[in-house]
Amino acid sequence: MKGKIIVIEGTDCSGKETQSKLLKEKLESMGKKVIRFYFPYYESPTGKIIGGPYLGKKEICESYFSEKSSKIDPYVSCLYYAADRKYNMDNVISKYINDGYIVILDRYTTSNMAHQGGKIFDKDERFNMYQWIDKLEYWLLKLPKPDITIFLHMPFEYSNKLMENRTYIDDNEKDEKFLKNSEEAYIELSQLYNWDTIECVIDNNIKTIEEINNDIMTILKEKIEL
Repeated sequence: MKGKIIVIEGTDCSGKETQSKLLKEKLESMGKKVIRFYFPYYESPTGKIIGGPYLGKKEICESYFSEKSSKIDPYVSCLYYAADRKYNMDNVISKYINDGYIVILDRYTTSNMAHQGGKIFDKDERFNMYQWIDKLEYWLLKLPKPDITIFLHMPFEYSNKLMENRTYIDDNEKDEKFLKNSEEAYIELSQLYNWDTIECVIDNNIKTIEEINNDIMTILKEKIEL
């Protein structure tokens, strides 16, 4: 039996990594076969290209792009991220899906749509970008569509404050305008594609890790058989 793909998507500092890891632990405790991956998959050859030459993560190398990643043409940027997903889906991830695993993905095609769509200010052109990415990754590259996408929305004013605690941020994370535009694109996409949205801030208070995880588990129990 084919496995299922659960995508944990979200704005910066929404806790995608924390929640995807915790979800894996909870599902494993229920006796499920579960594995977690994240994109970009920095340990892979394609992920290292994104991490270094594209994003300029200093532990790898400086960016090759003088304009920095947040200013690179969105259609060019999309191709790097799509190549990373294609390479790792074919060489690593697909065998787990075929073996019946629940595959948790921390970011997916949806990240490409939001971060690159956020570079485009005309609504019609931005919508064309969404369709272009959808066709590129799902139709041309034949990447599997997720069974469910959960969007963690951390408003920019809160994520910007949380980012102060990070020891290192890449070129995208240094650009506040890019982050604000990406947030707007995420909200737009969540409505267009009917993602399941979890608001990480309620009444000016950031939810606890456990509260957000409980929200995720509630959605999964409603949407897929666990």
